[in-house]
Amino acid sequence: MSRSELSWRQQGACNGLDPGVFFPDSEDAAEEAKCICAECPVRINCLEYALATREKDGVWGGATDKERRRIIRHRRRLA
Repeated sequence: MSRSELSWRQQGACNGLDPGVFFPDSEDAAEEAKCICAECPVRINCLEYALATREKDGVWGGATDKERRRIIRHRRRLA
């Protein structure tokens, strides 16, 4: 992926924060990350990136891995 395609990352509300917040031990521990993502100006870009690359870990665009898998299944049914 080119540098310009990932420039949205620099605008993320998570930029400069402890990455550990976005890689919680459980789904239940993801609330802090989700709150940060909820206010993020590039949340959709982040979520779409994680869906496209099938990210398996962490909170991306306000969604955990389990939630992202649910989104993918839902989109498949609609296609």
